[in-house]
Amino acid sequence: MSDRPKQTFKKIHASGRMKEIMEAHFRELDEAARTKKQKVAWCTSVGPAELLKGMGFQVFFPENHGAMLGATRMATDLIPLANAIGYSPDICSYLTSDIGSYLKGESPISRAYPGIDGPPRPDVLVFNTNQCRDVQDWFNFYGREFNVPVIGIQTHRGVGEITRAHVDSISAQLKAMVPKLEEIAGTKLDMDAFKRVVGLSRQCTDLWKEVLEIASHKPSPLTFFDGTIQMGPAVILRGEERAVDYYRLLLAELKQRVEAGVAAVDGEKFRIYWEGMPIWGKLRDLSTQFADLQACVLASTYCSSWVFPALDPDAPFDSMARAYLELFIVRDEDYKEAYFARQISRYGIDGMIFHDAKTCPNNSNNRYGMVERISEGHDLPTLVLHGDLNDLRCYSEEQARTNIEAYIEQLAEKKGL
Repeated sequence: MSDRPKQTFKKIHASGRMKEIMEAHFRELDEAARTKKQKVAWCTSVGPAELLKGMGFQVFFPENHGAMLGATRMATDLIPLANAIGYSPDICSYLTSDIGSYLKGESPISRAYPGIDGPPRPDVLVFNTNQCRDVQDWFNFYGREFNVPVIGIQTHRGVGEITRAHVDSISAQLKAMVPKLEEIAGTKLDMDAFKRVVGLSRQCTDLWKEVLEIASHKPSPLTFFDGTIQMGPAVILRGEERAVDYYRLLLAELKQRVEAGVAAVDGEKFRIYWEGMPIWGKLRDLSTQFADLQACVLASTYCSSWVFPALDPDAPFDSMARAYLELFIVRDEDYKEAYFARQISRYGIDGMIFHDAKTCPNNSNNRYGMVERISEGHDLPTLVLHGDLNDLRCYSEEQARTNIEAYIEQLAEKKGL
């Protein structure tokens, strides 16, 4: 592989617009918290954001803050502060780094956006345990710190077929939130406004799905590493016109790339699927290494976690319930294996990398024989990378680089290159 061409990284021009709307979002949050003109709700990333926005809350997502802490490499130094007050180093490092950030009074938000001190003070915290139990404990910490209400949805786990009973139970919990949220917001739920937000979320999710699936083209016009950045509006701005407008802009640019035959990775030889959480503090390093090896990591389960085709503005409560039950992390092993099979076929995958994230067992799918079943069932070379989403003490740079190089050599041999 010594004759590999020098890589030229392709800038996504729409990103300039994304930076503008993300900054506007954080400044609006800050203004709402400072002036008290609008209530602020903290919400888990796959929680009932549509209901909150439909009721007029400004919505902040602590998991997004956790990812920022990881990407800026602040997390590893902050985690021990949370450990010192009783939060185990083995639990979610989003949680521990975020609490550490709060305890130290340091945030990447204040570094990125001068004049903002950090996350806005909440009036209410709303969680959904479809990701894990950690979000509940995380939000309860802040509920005690700020003396504000904490409201949650308890979601089914290990779900195979989603039944009417599943949907009804989550829908009922969503409806039960409304009186308490009305009390906090000081206003009644406007069903028309709520339905409009759900409709905008559906438009956003449809466009985001189209963005991700454009990677099925050969060569792919974008990578998983691009996706971890471009997913920002789908996470924190869904339910808003500006998210819909942004993905229309991004999709048009990516379609131009496809028409022009522009590859995200020059000389793409290997097409790889990433399963599990990103290693936020190593995104650039990993992106560079894979690109230098002419390997395009082009699809992932993670970025697809904000694709909600079930959303329906004509049935907002039930469709939200179904959408958040369809989340990959909630499903059973049979569903997950069948899902991977579809993705391998859709994207023309040559190999699959599983990230075993030390502090995120709920989103590490290599621990119960899945790797072997996928490898044997699809004659697909696999690699397990050991690391973490935020705690870089769990990640060995040298070992990872060596393992990736050996893995690409394995793919090359299998393809006869």
